[in-house]
Amino acid sequence: MKTGAVTASFGALALLVVGPSLATADEPSVEALAYTCAGCHGTDGSSVGPSSPHIAGLKEDYFIDSMTAYKANERNSTIMNRIAKGYTDEQITAMAEYFATQKLRTASQKFDSVKAKRGAELHEKYCENCHEDGGRDASEGGTLAGQWMPYLEFSMADFKSGARRMTKKMEKKLQAATSENSDDVVDALIHFYVSQKQGSE
Repeated sequence: MKTGAVTASFGALALLVVGPSLATADEPSVEALAYTCAGCHGTDGSSVGPSSPHIAGLKEDYFIDSMTAYKANERNSTIMNRIAKGYTDEQITAMAEYFATQKLRTASQKFDSVKAKRGAELHEKYCENCHEDGGRDASEGGTLAGQWMPYLEFSMADFKSGARRMTKKMEKKLQAATSENSDDVVDALIHFYVSQKQGSE
């Protein structure tokens, strides 16, 4: 057999062996998909960086709605709009299911205890109906209790500037809290949420 024929034969054999495996390559596992979030949100969704939110324990619907909004450029972000476009709807659903089962672990942060006490009062009056259990419930607006202070500050600045849209309910409650109180209600609420450490470090 000539050299060219031998090469062609091995080439054909390689296609038979490799080709089918490429054509039927499995989708990445949900763990592999979730690991792509680790750089900002931690390996299990418990963020280790002060400007990135915890996503462990988020309700599935909230996660899906957030990612869908990022994909459609309907929610302000630094890089999430671009990142979200890299996932299919099915992958986003799988990731939502994964992170919903992860236990949130938050780190200790410095906070002003006087402001936190005031924030607790404000939360009970204006926020508890939607953000239940002191902000631990992650169903309506994501997790607030134990979030990083810089992330909460950045988020509220975006809400107040209009860069991120509030729900009508949130807008109404924030307007009421601001108009009925002379102190900085947002700052007090943030210190309260930061004081609500969850899980273990």
